[in-house]
Amino acid sequence: MENLPTTMKSERRWRSKPLQTSKPSLLMAFFSCLAWLYVAGRLWQDAENRKVLTNLLYKNSLQRPKILTVEDKLTVLGCRDLERRIVEAEMELTLAKSQGYLNKQLQQSGSSSGKKLLAVIGVYTGFGSRLKRNVFRGSWMPKGDALRKLEERGVVIRFVIGRSANRGDSLDRNINEENRSTKDFLILEGHEEAQEELPKKAKFFLSTAVQKWDADFFVKVDDNIDLDLEALIGLLERRRGQDGAYIGCMKSGDVISEEGKPWYEPDWWKFGDEKSYFRHAGSALIILSKNLAQYVNINSASLKTYAHDDTSVGSWMMGLQATYIDDNRLCCSSIRQDKVCSLA
Repeated sequence: MENLPTTMKSERRWRSKPLQTSKPSLLMAFFSCLAWLYVAGRLWQDAENRKVLTNLLYKNSLQRPKILTVEDKLTVLGCRDLERRIVEAEMELTLAKSQGYLNKQLQQSGSSSGKKLLAVIGVYTGFGSRLKRNVFRGSWMPKGDALRKLEERGVVIRFVIGRSANRGDSLDRNINEENRSTKDFLILEGHEEAQEELPKKAKFFLSTAVQKWDADFFVKVDDNIDLDLEALIGLLERRRGQDGAYIGCMKSGDVISEEGKPWYEPDWWKFGDEKSYFRHAGSALIILSKNLAQYVNINSASLKTYAHDDTSVGSWMMGLQATYIDDNRLCCSSIRQDKVCSLA
């Protein structure tokens, strides 16, 4: 019996030990949970920070120049090759257009009758030249029914004039009234009729005429000459079908570089040390075949004009596959008996 209390005490100590060891375990578990939550929170925050940094780096990379890879360089070279081909195609297209190959709209914009004409003859005139016009109408130039019969033969003749600097004034009204009576004008609506604008008149005449009529030749005539009309028609008939024909009384001459002198050329320095004009048809009478006139029409906006219309036309022909035909019969001051024109 004496051993009984001792045994009971030992049992109570044995049972109380587990209760004492569970408290540190709970504390450890609690602190472990706290540590886990702390670490998880930091990891989550780091992930958010990495996401923000990644977005910033991506936006920054878009703003910085890229390093070309081999594929990128090949693409650039391919674009350059394509650009070269486009330039070559444009050059070929310009050449084709200069030879008369145009779009259908321009090809169909010829004479309203649809008949192929031999020539369109444009006689330059001005606002103060009514007396000269009446003289021409009474001499070599047909009028009224005779003019219409000539057109049936394939030859159109028109006085060529621009508009007044003051559009709609008495000068324009007088021309409109005269045209209603005679019906023999080609009025260049986009051209200002003035002495200083004369070199540009050839561009407007050829562009307007080639769009209005379908003819083999386009002829520019000054208003100070008389024409042998039948001789000119015969000359053109023999040249019919010849593309690239640039026909006239070919000449060259000194370039006048002194301002104030007659025939002064502001661009004299472009003609070299010798100061001599290139070969060109004289101003009195210039003949272009259809494809050359079409070239002027297509490129009129970029064609350079000089002080005189004949040198301007000559400069346009220099860059083309034009056939220069120097015909002495078109030299109006010549003493030849068979000449086509003479000074009025």
